[in-house]
Order: sequence, then structure tokens, then C-alpha cells
Amino acid sequence: MSKTIVDEYPSMKVARESEEKAEVTPLKLGERIKSIRTKLGMTLEEASQQTGLARSTLSKIENEQISPTFQAMQKLAHGLHIDMPQLFEPPKKIQATGRRDITRKTMGKPHPTQTYEHELLATQLSKKKMMPFKSRVRARAFSEYSDWIRHGGEEFLLVLSGEITFYCEFYEPVTLNEGDSVYYDANMGHMLVSTSAEDALILWVTSAG
Repeated sequence: MSKTIVDEYPSMKVARESEEKAEVTPLKLGERIKSIRTKLGMTLEEASQQTGLARSTLSKIENEQISPTFQAMQKLAHGLHIDMPQLFEPPKKIQATGRRDITRKTMGKPHPTQTYEHELLATQLSKKKMMPFKSRVRARAFSEYSDWIRHGGEEFLLVLSGEITFYCEFYEPVTLNEGDSVYYDANMGHMLVSTSAEDALILWVTSAG
């Protein structure tokens, strides 16, 4: 196989790679502003009202037809509730990691406790940002707990079957039935009891602390 001149002179290859790495994609400020606005769920009209800039002016800025003045950028930052430097941050490149873990019915990892019978899901993945698990709520009274349960992160709970009473230290107890859900700060003391004839079954998803 014939060699190219770059293969013959490795130093040239290093230099070329360094130049390629040094290339910086120019920031398209209009696209950046539009991206921020759409992520906030704002229409052009709503953004116009929030920033005090005319709708036509905003449209021209977003379509790179005009460059915003410093005063206009101040209004944009204030109206979009962001700091000025955020307007110049390039959008983060989304890269798929290809992680996947299937858990067949009843094939989760059992983890029984005094008040719950947990079935841990997606146990093959390490360093997960969320921990999903199903739980059968054995507890039938508040007094079965020696103290509040609390841990880092946030938590989502969905009742799959039965009925529970959800207790937490800053709110009144609430009854949740099949299909009901609650999202809460897991640092706040919380606990569950089954109030249906059969033990309630729930899905829990806990974020990393």
C-alpha cells in the first residue's frame, strides 16, 4: 500500500491534527437564543413581552439577520431569566452511550426489608443516574417504622396496584390509589403503609443523590 506524504512525515500529521483540534466552530448567537427560548417553552410573542424587544426584532436576531446590541442582549438575558454568559455557551453535543438493560417480569433482584419487599430492576448497569425498583408494601401502620426514611436525591413513586398512605414530614398524609403518583425530595422524611386488602405494589425510581 502506498504511503501518503503525511505517513512519511509523522510530524506533519501531528501538526495537522493540532490544527484540526484548534478549529472552533463560530457561535451562531441567533440559534443559541432560539434554542434557549424554545427550551423554556416560550413563543416569540411571549419572549417579546418578557424581554421588551419587538417580535420582529427577535425574529431577525434568531434568524441571524441582525446582530443584537449589548442593550438588547441585556434585555434578552433578563427576560429569559439567564445570565449573560449563557447566551455565548455553545449547545452541548448530545452523544448516545448505547446503555440498555432489560429486566423480565419477576426477574429483578429481590431485596426484602421489614416494611417492604423490593425487587431491584436494571441491576446489570453500573453507575446509573436512576435506580428503578418495584416494591410490595408490607407495612400496615405508621408505628411499624422506627424513624423517617430519608436519603439523597429525588424520588418518583407510582402505585401499580392497591392503595397506600404516603407520609412525609412536611405535608399531611395522602391516600394514593392505583395509577396515582408522587414526586418528592427524598431528603425529606417519608414512609408508606398499605391500606388496601392486599399489600400495595408500587414502582419507585430514585435519582442519584
